[in-house]
Amino acid sequence: MSEDGLSVSLRYAAVSEAVAEACREAERDPSSVRILPVSKTHPEEMIRELVAIGCTRFGENRVQEMAVKAGRLGAGVSWTLIGHLQRNKVAAACAVMSELQSLDSLELARVLEHEYETTRPDQRLPVLVEVNTSGEPTKNGLAPGAVMDFTRGLATFSHLDPRGLMTVADPDPARADVGFAMMAGLQRQLRDRDGQGWDELSMGMSGDFRSAIAQGSTCVRLGTAIFSQRGTWDPGLR
Repeated sequence: MSEDGLSVSLRYAAVSEAVAEACREAERDPSSVRILPVSKTHPEEMIRELVAIGCTRFGENRVQEMAVKAGRLGAGVSWTLIGHLQRNKVAAACAVMSELQSLDSLELARVLEHEYETTRPDQRLPVLVEVNTSGEPTKNGLAPGAVMDFTRGLATFSHLDPRGLMTVADPDPARADVGFAMMAGLQRQLRDRDGQGWDELSMGMSGDFRSAIAQGSTCVRLGTAIFSQRGTWDPGLR
């Protein structure tokens, strides 16, 4: 139960309708936008409630928390890492995640490639390239001007499957809109260059997903809108 008295499943249903409404306002098919519930810091009980209504993929920020939850929830649930991935945690992350939305260096790409080559050579990891559209030095991600050269370099990695771009927007709504438009422009440049692909734009969170959808987002990462409050997950207590 969330802090406002609504069940997590009811909040998910409400936010799903809000996302669909934003799509209709943008003259887009609601099925073109996926909701990624961000379950970081929230207990398994809340995640299980969403699994029971058909949610099967969740976003996590930290490898340790993702791995523990994956072990407890078992098969049938998949995990997307949306937080920064340190190279020394690649093996642990690859054992669990089915998507990485925060690729931001060729060094990390090389470690991921090696891990897949040695442990799962018949598989590819879907990745999104993280872009720092706000210019905030505390945020991870590539500078927008580095995206074209960086993505050319990804072509050498046979076990990575680059599918699009991700950003964490500026908290100021006006600056966030500028960042979303910048992301849409980068996507067009990538498609013009490669002729295909780069279909994913992961942008928009609980406070700004409507603007992100208007600018072409295909994945909105929603935590507070679904779970209400920030959780206090502790692997030693649950």
